[in-house]
Amino acid sequence: MGRVYYNKLVRDNIQHKILSNGEECEVRKITDAQEFEQELLKKVVEEAQGLAQSQSRDSLLDEYADLMAVLDTLIQLHEFREEDIKRALKENIEKKGLFQERHFLHWSSDGKYQSNETPQGTHEK
Repeated sequence: MGRVYYNKLVRDNIQHKILSNGEECEVRKITDAQEFEQELLKKVVEEAQGLAQSQSRDSLLDEYADLMAVLDTLIQLHEFREEDIKRALKENIEKKGLFQERHFLHWSSDGKYQSNETPQGTHEK
């Protein structure tokens, strides 16, 4: 029987689920906090991609729950308090706004703006 290599952080119940199906697996416990955080951040990307690829309302909700489980673990790891999160969210909304008006930015000449998004191209005049 072949092996499928995942090399990624998985949820606590995955090993039991695999073994209860009569399959084998190898799991190690991450003991280094920095490695754990790094793997959680990779998991955020994985779960966000799953959310973005959702094709149904049920799938969207399931993928949202997966992403929130990872984010909640990051919050616990950093010992953020609920007040910290509420304050950061409030400040973020005050600074950047929400998505209620559904604006879609085609382009900007503001070269000083710092964003974590990747520009999709430039147009020089």
